[in-house]
Amino acid sequence: MDGNLQATVNSIAHDLSNGILNEEGEPASGFDYLQDALDIRYLVTSQKDYIGARVLVAFGGPNIWIDTESKTVEGYWWGTERFAKYSEDSMEIDEALEELWNCS
Repeated sequence: MDGNLQATVNSIAHDLSNGILNEEGEPASGFDYLQDALDIRYLVTSQKDYIGARVLVAFGGPNIWIDTESKTVEGYWWGTERFAKYSEDSMEIDEALEELWNCS
């Protein structure tokens, strides 16, 4: 699973940097991407200002999180950890998360 975990983490980081298409064949937005999120954990200041979030996108084998503050995809499978950085947030997922936080 070691190589597969790294390949999966790399693939998600690639999608975040380059974007994906939604069901209509249009470029997906951050809100489109977040529809399948399993969990969202917000990182905020003591004044509840948004800093970033961790989004759970796979669970149960492996667990994969997107960390928008560090722009890192994190994969965990048993004792193995794999990471990949993404260069830009082409779908504006972080902006969508901030908007969701501010609506709560």
